[in-house]
Amino acid sequence: MKFLKHILLFSKNNFMQLKRKWLPLPLLFLFPVTLIGLIVIIMLAFFSPSDNMEPIRVGVIDSDQSKETQLIIDLIDETSQLGAYIQLESMSETEAFKKIDANELSTYIELPENFTANLYNGVPVTLPITGNPNQATESHLIKELIDSVARHIRASQANILTINYYAKTLSIDDASRNDLLFEQFRQFLFYTIGKDKILNQEEITNLATASPTHYYGIAGWFIMVTIWLFAIYTFLHKEETTRLKKRVKLYGVIELQQVAARIFTTLFVTTVFAIIAFIVFTNFFNFEFWKEYYLRIAIIMLLYSILILVTLAIIETVFSKRKLCLLGQSVWIGVLLLLSGAFIPTLYFPLKLQAFLPYVFSSEAFHWLQEIMLNGRFYADYMPLLLMNGVGFCILIGLSSGKERVQQ
Repeated sequence: MKFLKHILLFSKNNFMQLKRKWLPLPLLFLFPVTLIGLIVIIMLAFFSPSDNMEPIRVGVIDSDQSKETQLIIDLIDETSQLGAYIQLESMSETEAFKKIDANELSTYIELPENFTANLYNGVPVTLPITGNPNQATESHLIKELIDSVARHIRASQANILTINYYAKTLSIDDASRNDLLFEQFRQFLFYTIGKDKILNQEEITNLATASPTHYYGIAGWFIMVTIWLFAIYTFLHKEETTRLKKRVKLYGVIELQQVAARIFTTLFVTTVFAIIAFIVFTNFFNFEFWKEYYLRIAIIMLLYSILILVTLAIIETVFSKRKLCLLGQSVWIGVLLLLSGAFIPTLYFPLKLQAFLPYVFSSEAFHWLQEIMLNGRFYADYMPLLLMNGVGFCILIGLSSGKERVQQ
């Protein structure tokens, strides 16, 4: 009880200190906002695609004019991850040659005659591609896309050949058999395409490029909260003379109580700043959340904030010299922000470092913020952050108690 009484007393003293020095508080609030705003604008300009980018124009020569070839054309158009940056145009071979010469076309694809007949009779099918030598990069890009579609066609062909072989042994007319083969071709082709798309999403999704505005908006808010925690905690620090420290100890006050009071005061003030910034941020970026999301975000940021302050207190306990302590705390905050993925997405880190990131509390906290705010997760794993908080408090209490005994 006496321990809590001392913490409340020093917390009240810290609030009085903030009240006496209220003029720097708006600067503490605005400085991270201005700094992070500039960084976010630079990041968005770097990662956001240009709206003036011209689409890659691709010609399609359909000499077979069948349902199967039309399906393949739709497949090329719809499954491309480049979306609006590829524009398909149906044309004749003569027109395609003219547009290639006029540099109006990046490449053209030919679906030859008897394509469907070859497909159903086991003859290897090909999709000839003619590129534009003046647009080599675009031509290679389209070639990779068509090669991917061709692999799916060959896999589908092996399946429907088996069905066609057994269908010929049954009393089915040719029209019904062809309809059956087309349906099987379509279903198997969509199955293989869908299977690969699921795998690709799991492997290559990069929220920094897929949704850069929202990603760096969250990152900016996360960095601002971290800077506020560090700035306010440092702002509350007071140099005490040896005589004053001895007088305080005579009243039974230990250093851990003063640190706990600073942590509580910093958490309170930063929470007010963070709520204001979060309201502005969600309205500016048009975020819409369920009520449960707010609670999960608050818990994650509370656990993260406590850990930040506990680690700052540990550094302060280890280093007695003020300048060395500030240097250590500044470097520590920089490392945490760098490893969190708020500046550079963790996808770009080396694989060995990525395997280590779940043990870094800043990375864990920012990961779950992304999962909730960008991916709409209805759950969050708080256990790693809770365990790290427990370890942090144990280290702080142990070091503080050891320092008290040494000083005595």
